[in-house]
Amino acid sequence: MKENRFYAMLSRMKYIRRWGLMRSSREENLSEHSLETAVITHALCAIASRRLGQPVDTARAVMHALYHDCSEILTGDLPTPVKYFNPEIEEAYHRVEAVASTRLLEMLPADLREEYAAAFAAPEGRAGRICKAADRISALIKCIEEAKAGNDEFLEARKSIEESIHAMELEEAEIFLKEFLPAYSSTLDELSRGR
Repeated sequence: MKENRFYAMLSRMKYIRRWGLMRSSREENLSEHSLETAVITHALCAIASRRLGQPVDTARAVMHALYHDCSEILTGDLPTPVKYFNPEIEEAYHRVEAVASTRLLEMLPADLREEYAAAFAAPEGRAGRICKAADRISALIKCIEEAKAGNDEFLEARKSIEESIHAMELEEAEIFLKEFLPAYSSTLDELSRGR
């Protein structure tokens, strides 16, 4: 029987360090980021559906958010300034990501590949935009945590990430930023007291 390596490879997400060019007060790994992105995606989908009357395929969006960066198990986390330095590099990196995703999917038994290929692929329309916004909000939260720890290294990143979220013009993301983001600056005691 062929050895199936897919889940063992996915478990290595915890070894992929994010923010490689930045001095961090606490390292963040790909597993943490993926879970946080999935949680925020769920929140944005709930806001879109419940408050804005814009139903989205929540399960599809959350599944994609959970797996959105898993190709980085094979590629590593390429820093944003490098990844988006110019269109040629960005396009080449997307091709590398696609090859890495295919290699991961090939580690699965054939009867499971279609299920995971669907999760790897970004959803269309609003659900896809929600996943992108959640990814950026997760990065923004990292910037807030670093500032809270007295690390000014992330100040410029915070500013550019906030601008990129606002530029998306996604109402559910704006609601999340207004209502839920401020609590990320709170201490445990403040959060526990319900201030």
